[in-house]
Amino acid sequence: MADPREESEPLLSRTRGGSARRIPAGVPSCHSVQVGPGAVARRDLCLDQAVVFIEDAIQYRSINHRVDARSLWLYRRYYSSTSQWTLSFTIFLILALAFIETPSSLTSTSDVRYRPAPWEPPCGLTEGVEALCLLVFAADVSVKSYLVGWAQFRKNPWLLAYLVVLLVSLVDWTVSLSLICQEPVRVRRLLRPFFLMQNSSMMKKTLKCIRWSLPEMASIGLLLAAHLCLFTMLGMLLFPGEKDDRRDRQRLTYFRNLPEALTSLLVLLTTANNPDVMIPAYSKNRLYAIFFIAFTLIGSLFLMNLLTAIIYNQFRGYLMKSLQTSLLRRRLGIRAAYKVLSSMTAEGEAHPEGVGVKPQDFLQVLQKVQLDSDHKQAITEKLHSRSGDLLSADEFQKLFDEFDKRVIKEHPPRPEYRSPFLQSAQFLFGHHYFDYLGNLMAFGNLVTICVFLVLDAHVMPKDRDDFVLGILNCVFILYYLLEMLLKVFALGLRGTWSPPAMCSIGLLTAVLLVLEISTLAVYRFPHPGWKPEALGLLSLWDVTRLVNVLIAFRFLRVIPSMELMAVVASTILDLIRNMRAFGGILAVVYYVFAIIGIILFRGVIVAPGNSSLAPDNGSAPCGSFEQLEYWTNNFDDFAAALVTLWDVMVVNNWQVFLDAFRRYAGPWSKIYFVLWWLVSSVIWVNLFLALILENFLHKWDRRSHLQSLTGDLGATSEVTVELLFRDVLEEPTEEELAEKLSHHPHLQLCR
Repeated sequence: MADPREESEPLLSRTRGGSARRIPAGVPSCHSVQVGPGAVARRDLCLDQAVVFIEDAIQYRSINHRVDARSLWLYRRYYSSTSQWTLSFTIFLILALAFIETPSSLTSTSDVRYRPAPWEPPCGLTEGVEALCLLVFAADVSVKSYLVGWAQFRKNPWLLAYLVVLLVSLVDWTVSLSLICQEPVRVRRLLRPFFLMQNSSMMKKTLKCIRWSLPEMASIGLLLAAHLCLFTMLGMLLFPGEKDDRRDRQRLTYFRNLPEALTSLLVLLTTANNPDVMIPAYSKNRLYAIFFIAFTLIGSLFLMNLLTAIIYNQFRGYLMKSLQTSLLRRRLGIRAAYKVLSSMTAEGEAHPEGVGVKPQDFLQVLQKVQLDSDHKQAITEKLHSRSGDLLSADEFQKLFDEFDKRVIKEHPPRPEYRSPFLQSAQFLFGHHYFDYLGNLMAFGNLVTICVFLVLDAHVMPKDRDDFVLGILNCVFILYYLLEMLLKVFALGLRGTWSPPAMCSIGLLTAVLLVLEISTLAVYRFPHPGWKPEALGLLSLWDVTRLVNVLIAFRFLRVIPSMELMAVVASTILDLIRNMRAFGGILAVVYYVFAIIGIILFRGVIVAPGNSSLAPDNGSAPCGSFEQLEYWTNNFDDFAAALVTLWDVMVVNNWQVFLDAFRRYAGPWSKIYFVLWWLVSSVIWVNLFLALILENFLHKWDRRSHLQSLTGDLGATSEVTVELLFRDVLEEPTEEELAEKLSHHPHLQLCR
């Protein structure tokens, strides 16, 4: 282990006035040893420190970690791609155990009427896999704790919670083995999603932002509760029920008692049971419609949309705050690397901070940094284009602006032909009008498929005459092949396949050609009355359907050709990439609620005929769980629980689930489903909608600014979200950077 004195010794050992700072014997600083083997070791240490700080800046990581030689070696190994992939796979593995361990999801169906007995793993199998995962997590928390130091570990709530969750999981795992896997509840299953959250900084920020928004959401939630209670009391008073009145079904059905009335109006708030809840009263007196219309207007149209507006208002600055923190981390990492490298240049100088960094030292560091070759080449070219011997702090910072650009390789040059005829043909088939013709042909192919689907909608597959459609598909596929060959002739092989979209189009064309050749080889050429029997693995109708599906996918080639559609499509793709943290939060919520649902409702849904609570479909009321045959929606295994939660989150017919589980499990089951509705449909869906609006509006409004920002580089580089919003972010001041570096727990810089 490294000498603790070495860790506490400042790397830059000169004071502001230039007088040498006293260094204890045997503890060298970055430039305290001028000659000998120690000088080489200290130089290597400074270079390694600069490498790690730059890698922290690239990945937006905190630099508050140990910086001695052994710790730096461990730090780089921990954040290597192999170690991080191993940790991610371990997290995936321990979460996936829920599908295998008891109750197992390894059945073809979750329908309680037809589900066979699932395969249950023997005791110790999944527990052994889980033990390996827990060992990996124990090593992970140990390495993290050592790298940040004990002082930082005590201040980090996530690391403390990590240790507590790990200890509780180990204790619960031991209890499971001692009870031979027969324990009724496994507490550690509820804690597993924590391993996913603690490994993602974006998920931590998202969770913190949700916590900040809870007070505002609670205020509108109280308004919703007051609105619901008020109309519940009014409904109980308006529909008291009358004896011997066959038309008075309102109180008996929806307002039988206070809990039923509250549930009915809560479901109406989501419009899931509209107009069912209104029809009995409306059929008796049309004025009763005013009650339900007023409730829906106030609750669904005003209060629920007001909730969305409040969440959007709270999250409109969320992305900016996140990017501002990321920008500070990047600037801090780059400035720390500059300070370390400038200390190597400043040997014997009075003001090390004003000297600069030697370009050769920077290039040596750059070669060690884990960065793709394209960015390294761009930074090297930018370094060689400058004049001067030493890099100042500002010049050092500007070199790393290339990190904000995703380098796109230039389009390969076109083939050169000497013949005027070939040159004319190359110009013709390389023109964008030729792409428009291909889009028109793809659209025509899709229209023909739609026409035949409409005409043959009521014809059985075995009775269909596929002669005309087979001929048309054959002609279109031959055109697609000819189009690709002409593209290769005009643009060259590399030029044709360089855009990713053209690669997928070419692959689909090749698959279509293989399917067409196979069809002709097996079923011969199409002719009138073409209805051959099934030969081989697929029938002719199956092959035709597969071809039509691939043709439909190939039609997506028109998206890049339409500017507005291309902007929308690229925005959606960027949203998907930037919303992984929110998807992770949703996965965590799904996981926890599914496990709780299994604990509470496993086995309560029984097949019809096995219980008096499960009547046959013929005797079940219309619109009930039994009559609609919702038998696959249960909590008998983890996969079925996830699907059931999804169906409830959509809130279509979720009153059916409320009624069924009330009858099978008890009235307390409504609390579980209402909580799930609040978390998933109210909070998360509105949060997701607000963030989509935030991201989309920013990108939409700044797409013209993006072109002016990139200038001539627009053809060779693609700007990331960080650079897109750089104009609205505040650059950290010199005083702020110096203050942060001066408070580094392991890197003591001179002031």
